[in-house]
Amino acid sequence: MNFAEMKAKIATGNGFIAALDQSGGSTPKALKGYGIEQGAWGSDEEMFGLIHAMRARIISSPAFTGEKVLGAILFERTMDGDVGGKPTPQALLDRGVVPFIKIDKGLEDEADGVQLMKPMPGLDALLARARGLGVFGTKERSVINLANAQGIAAAVAQQFAVAQQVLAAGLVPIIEPEVNIKSPERAAADALLRDEILKALDALPGDDQVMLKLSIPAEPGLFDALVAHPRVLRVVALSGGYARPEACAELAKNSGMIASFSRALLEDLRHQMSDAEFDAALGAAIDEIYAASVEKAPVAA
Repeated sequence: MNFAEMKAKIATGNGFIAALDQSGGSTPKALKGYGIEQGAWGSDEEMFGLIHAMRARIISSPAFTGEKVLGAILFERTMDGDVGGKPTPQALLDRGVVPFIKIDKGLEDEADGVQLMKPMPGLDALLARARGLGVFGTKERSVINLANAQGIAAAVAQQFAVAQQVLAAGLVPIIEPEVNIKSPERAAADALLRDEILKALDALPGDDQVMLKLSIPAEPGLFDALVAHPRVLRVVALSGGYARPEACAELAKNSGMIASFSRALLEDLRHQMSDAEFDAALGAAIDEIYAASVEKAPVAA
């Protein structure tokens, strides 16, 4: 797929985006969920080798194809690694899956109810390397814990500033200001975030498009204006800690939003499974998430 073909697939395809981008701090938790306990590795290199093997197993599975998986978000080390003897982005492209890369370096401490992104030294070099490997887009995450207007405005401003850098490098950014679904002010935070993003979209120069990765809103349909905005290529949803059945049920209430799940995609996969068991479990998860992304449930008035 060339860039235009990837863009068309992401914009209009039926399916969802797999999030395979757990990084440093979250890797031990991801490995534990996969059935590999802490202590099974003696160094960070061994730990990252184990998580890469898990991701390679997913990408190589016959269940993981572009028929239902539109794209996949990679950790930097995964992008730089190989799957089946090919660079990981090429292995994805060969399966009809559009590659993205996580670019943020983690979160700052909370201030004004939000956690902004840490500085990203060397971002331009990373973007150039990613584009050279055939990567289509990026993803950057910050977190909103409270309905603090000043904090949410700062998070959105930072996200869009980084997005401009990504666009200038010829890639498509996924902007991810995650609202904590356990927040006591979740619904108010959702509404403040929507309005702040709409202002930022309207102020974008040129005609470039961005993507949005958002927590499923407490009020179904709250993000309809974002889905319909001409500067938004696609709105995807994170699972945010929901187990897959609940995440899918909530997602299905929101027309135009598709999944970009991590834990909810991987929760039934185990290192000890045979290949047949692994492929069956992954296939069942893909089918369930695909259905919630494509077949929307009517919401009672």
